[in-house]
Amino acid sequence: MDEVTSQHWGLLPSGPDMWTAALWSPQARAVSVVVDGTPTPLTRGKDGTFRGIVSAPAAAAYVFDVDGTRIPDPAARQQSGDVHAPSLLTIPPLSTNTWTGRDWRDSVISEIHIGTFTKAGTFAAAAEKLPDLADLGINTVEVMPIAQFAGNHGWGYDGVLPYAVHPAYGTPEDFAAFVAAAHGLGMSVILDVVYNHFGPEGAYLHSISPDFFDASRTTPWGPAIDFTQKPVRAFFIQNAIMWVRDFGVDGLRLDAVHQIQDPSTPEFLAELSTQLRALNLPRPLHLIAEDERNLPHHRDAGVTDTQWNDDYHHSLHCLLTGENEGYYAPFAADPIRDLATALTEGHVDQGQPRPGQDAGAKPRGAPSGHLPPQAFVNANQTHDQIGNRALGERLIALSSPEAMQVAHAMLLTSPFVPMLFQGEEIGARTPFPFFCDFTGDLADAVRKGRLSEFSAFSGFDGALPDPLDPRTFHGARPYDAPPPDAADWRDLTARLLTWRRAVVLPLLHSGLTLARAQIIGPKALRVTWQFNMGLLNSTIQLGQPVPTNNWPAAQTQLSLGSPQDDFAFHTWIEQT
Repeated sequence: MDEVTSQHWGLLPSGPDMWTAALWSPQARAVSVVVDGTPTPLTRGKDGTFRGIVSAPAAAAYVFDVDGTRIPDPAARQQSGDVHAPSLLTIPPLSTNTWTGRDWRDSVISEIHIGTFTKAGTFAAAAEKLPDLADLGINTVEVMPIAQFAGNHGWGYDGVLPYAVHPAYGTPEDFAAFVAAAHGLGMSVILDVVYNHFGPEGAYLHSISPDFFDASRTTPWGPAIDFTQKPVRAFFIQNAIMWVRDFGVDGLRLDAVHQIQDPSTPEFLAELSTQLRALNLPRPLHLIAEDERNLPHHRDAGVTDTQWNDDYHHSLHCLLTGENEGYYAPFAADPIRDLATALTEGHVDQGQPRPGQDAGAKPRGAPSGHLPPQAFVNANQTHDQIGNRALGERLIALSSPEAMQVAHAMLLTSPFVPMLFQGEEIGARTPFPFFCDFTGDLADAVRKGRLSEFSAFSGFDGALPDPLDPRTFHGARPYDAPPPDAADWRDLTARLLTWRRAVVLPLLHSGLTLARAQIIGPKALRVTWQFNMGLLNSTIQLGQPVPTNNWPAAQTQLSLGSPQDDFAFHTWIEQT
C-alpha cells in the first residue's frame, strides 16, 4: 500500500493486465483513466493525487480525463502517435545484462544525436555504428535527449514527455537494445536529461497541474518548475530511476542545473543523487552536470561526479578564432592564460573579477583547483557551442585542420575526461545548426527568435539556415560525406587514445598531486601534471613557433609536428 500511495504519476504494471494509475492534479475535481472509451474513475488523495487500479491489456491506448479534458499521460512510457495522441500501456524493459561498467577516470566520450548520427536516425542504426567508435578507443557515448518532443526532428531539449522515447528514433525496446549493444562492445551510455523546463508544445502539465510550476520565476526556455513540491520531485526522480534501472544506462547528463532552483533540505539534486546511488546496480553510476555557475559544491559533496567545463572550450575557441563577442568576451582578453588555468585548475572563472564582464555583475564561480581531473569534462566543441552559432560551424571550419589536430591531441592526452562531438574523431566539417519541426505560429516564432538572437553580433549578415527546413536537419549528419582526410583523422584519434590508455591512465589512477603551466609564447604553453607515479608533460603550440622551445628527448613520448612548425604538440612522461 505504501508503494501505491507514494505513486504520483503514470500507469505502472501491477499484475497480468492490471495497472496502478496516478496523476497529481490538485486543482482537478474529477480524474479518470479512459481505455478504449471506457473510463475508470480515480480517487482523490489528501495530497491532490488521484489514484486507482485499471484493468487493461498491455499496448492498449489510454488517456486521462481531467474535468472533461482528455490528455495523454504526462508520464507515458510510450505514445500511439505524436505528443497529443493517446498514450500506450507499456511494460518497462527491465535491464538484465551483467555489464559492470567502468571507472569514470577511464572515460573517453562521444556526444551523439540519434537523429543525425546515422542516415536512418534510429536507435537500431546507431547501435550498428557503435563499433566504429569502439575501434578507435572511444568507450562512452553521451546521447542527446531522447524524451518525446513535438514533431519528428529536433535537438531534444524541447521534450514534453520525459518518460517516452521519441518515436522517430524507435521504441523503448529499441533503446534498451541500443544500451545492451553498447555494453556488449565495452561502451558506457550516458543519457542527457532535461529536468529544468518543458518544450513549448504538448506540455499538458501547465493546465492540469499549475502547481507544478513556480509562478514567481521563469527560465530562458519557459516557466520554472517548483521543486519544493514532493510530487514534482517524484516526477523527475522516478524518471531518472527508470532510465538507470529499467534501461541500464550508466549515468545521466543533467541539463542546465543552474535553472533547478530549490531551497528545500535536501535540495532536489541531492535527493535525486541519493536515490539513484541507492539502487542495487552492478556498475558505477555517473552523474554529469551542466552548470554555468562554476560552483564545486555538488562535486565536493558527491551529489554529482563531474561537470561540463565550458571554460576550457571558451579559452581554446578564442585562442584559435579571435572571437570576442557574447560569452566569449571575458575569454578573449588573454586566452592563452585562461587555457593554462583550465588545464591546471579546471574552471577559469573562480569567483574573481573578469575582463569583459557587465558592470556590477557578480563574479562567477568559486575555487576549483582542489578537484581531481575527472571532475571536469573537457571538449573542443559540443552541440551547444557548434549549434548555437548562426551557421552551426564546427571549430575546424573557423581555424585550420593543423590547429585542430593540436587541439585534438591536447584534449585526448590531458588528464581530464575528454569529450568529442559526433564526427570530430574523423575531422568532420559538417555543420550542426539548430533545427526543429514545429508548425504554424510556433514555427514563425522560432524563426524570428533565431534572427533576433544573432542580430546583435557584428559579423552577422542575416544569413541563417531555416531551422524548420528539413534540409537543415538532414544536412547535419557528419558521416554522410566524410572529409578527404577522414582516414588520417581516424588514425590520429586511434594513436592518441592508445597513448592515453598506455600512459595517461596509469598516472591518473596513481593520483594527481600538482599541476603547473608555463606560458612560452602568445599561443604556446607547457603544462606539467605531477602524479604519484611520475610527470606528464605537454608542450602545445597553436601559433607562431617559439625558437627557445627545445623539446627534451624522452623514452616515452608522442609528437605532432616539430618545434619549427606553427602548430605542434609534444607530450612525454618522466618517472619519479
